[in-house]
Amino acid sequence: MLLRKITLEEFGAYRGKQSLDLTPKKNKPIILIGGLNGCGKTTLLDAIQLALYGNRARCSGRGSKAYDAYLRESINRQADPTRGSAITLEFTVMTGGHEHYYRVVRSWHISGKTLKEFLNVYVDETYGARAKTQGDVKPEGKFNRLLSEGWADHVESILPLEIASLAFFDGEKIESLADPERAASVIKSAVHSLLGVSTVQQLRNDLLALQRRQKLSDEEQHLLDNIRAQEAEREAVVSQYDIAYQELAHSRTELGKAQRKLDSLEKAFADEGGDLFTRRIELENEKEQTAARLAQVRGELIQLAAGPLPLLMAQPLLQDVRRQAEKEQEAQQSAQVLQVLEARDQWLLDVVPDTVRADVLKQLDADRAERANKTQLSVNLHLPHDALAQLTVLDGLLQRDQKRSQQLLHSVAELTEQLDQLDRQLAGVPAKDKVEALQVARDEQIMEVARNQATCDRAMAKLEDLRRRREHVTTLLERAHKEFVRTKVKAEEVERIIKYSEKARDTLERFGSALLKRHISRLEVAVLQSFKVLMRKQGLVHDLRIDTEEFTLTLADEDGELIDPARLSAGERQLLAVSLLWGLMRVAGNRLPSVIDTPLGRLDSRHREHLVDRYFPNASDQVLLLSTDEEIDEYLLGRLKKSVAQTYTLVHDDTEFTTAVVEGYWWNAGAQHAG
Repeated sequence: MLLRKITLEEFGAYRGKQSLDLTPKKNKPIILIGGLNGCGKTTLLDAIQLALYGNRARCSGRGSKAYDAYLRESINRQADPTRGSAITLEFTVMTGGHEHYYRVVRSWHISGKTLKEFLNVYVDETYGARAKTQGDVKPEGKFNRLLSEGWADHVESILPLEIASLAFFDGEKIESLADPERAASVIKSAVHSLLGVSTVQQLRNDLLALQRRQKLSDEEQHLLDNIRAQEAEREAVVSQYDIAYQELAHSRTELGKAQRKLDSLEKAFADEGGDLFTRRIELENEKEQTAARLAQVRGELIQLAAGPLPLLMAQPLLQDVRRQAEKEQEAQQSAQVLQVLEARDQWLLDVVPDTVRADVLKQLDADRAERANKTQLSVNLHLPHDALAQLTVLDGLLQRDQKRSQQLLHSVAELTEQLDQLDRQLAGVPAKDKVEALQVARDEQIMEVARNQATCDRAMAKLEDLRRRREHVTTLLERAHKEFVRTKVKAEEVERIIKYSEKARDTLERFGSALLKRHISRLEVAVLQSFKVLMRKQGLVHDLRIDTEEFTLTLADEDGELIDPARLSAGERQLLAVSLLWGLMRVAGNRLPSVIDTPLGRLDSRHREHLVDRYFPNASDQVLLLSTDEEIDEYLLGRLKKSVAQTYTLVHDDTEFTTAVVEGYWWNAGAQHAG
């Protein structure tokens, strides 16, 4: 594949219609395109990929944007959006010994609120023959409707998307290929697609399809129709699944942005005392309730103080009164008993014998004298007869009120402390004007996060539903294939086809394994040689191996010790990645163009010279270099000049913010003042 010409119309910073002839010359494979940062070098690289792959193109300026949004933003800001933009890419491809000239025109414009995109493919089937007999003639390609409608599949046979990253790459980002996992993915894709291993697998699949393409009975035709319908349904579900996956990724990105903004607002709100401000009304209500409760408790204490409770202060006096009451009660009882005893004693003296009367009389007189002594009180308060009962009741009341008063006093202390704490919290509440704007912004962002979360949840549910549908349809399709094969095996012809097809498929499988090992062996040699050619430290890497199962790349020094790619400098990792791509291109026969953006960004002067002298002239049959004046400067241009077929400079107008293409490079005639 050789890129012949690219034309940009109102694309990005490119105003009007800008064209670049990209055709290399004999022994001059390099097309050198210069431009300062921001002049449109990466845009040019994106344009090539966009023309070829459309929605699937891995354009650096797209990011997570929707395809329609990216195309809208790609229309030059000064252009009429109803006329839109267009990219025309012309290239030649050798197929079956014949060279075909392709012209791919991808255009889009805005109609009302809708963006419309068009893809037209023109092919000159006899370009190679005419070019040989008539010299370099302008191709007259014919519009091919089938290719235009099925371009996404056809371009995969020319330059698979996975391989495009090897042909079109950013020199500053290529260092990531030095990572073992990333390198393994690239090596696997390249070996299968670029070196023909996938062709063997396709042959095996074609043989499997051959088993099913026989003359069919009505039953078999029904099975085949069913299979085709299910295959169409599966393709539709897979397409919907891919779209839903992209929508979920976009939803998660937006949710992450919204959550990070909310976190920032929450922190600012908290730093300003927002939590206290939010609880201000709650705190005020709580203070009011606490004050009311405190007043109620104090009221109960006042009521207790209005009762007998103050008598606790005269507790010793109450004890004295109790003892006096007991004495007066005993005196009264003794006085009453004396009157009864006088009558009893008189009766008793009348009935006792005279011999003991004197002794009995003596004892009775003594008893009465003792009782009479008890009726004599030094102090007689003449307390009521139920004074003891009243004092007992009073003691019970005092014990009850004392216990209740202690409880109330404890409550007063707790409520007072609580009230003081609430006053302190309310004193720390910030002013309304300090946090009101933050509170409104935070509340709005909470709603935004909730909306994004809902969108993300819906996208996840949709993706899960499509995943189940895909699995279900796949299961039905596999079952239908098995039923179809089982039915066809009934016929001898089909049985013979299956038998020999299986043998051929086994042979192809063994051939594919052998081919893979052969390509891996050649690739190991090519990558190691390329690395040694480019490296300043010749003895740094002594051996390089690629695993045929996992496609992992390992480096070893002279002692056989493994070298961790992380130990290499940034420039050495970049050279390792370049060596990997160079080795792949060399093994593949240099049949793909190499488009390199920012080729020398992170390299020192010695490594730059190695790339200019050894890599760029030999990287491929066609090499497009997109460079700044500080990368390929006047000195390196002199070393590279013998291999350069075309030179251009991207001139940016800082007032109009547009870019134009002029022939020549900074230090070539006609381009000295281009900037």
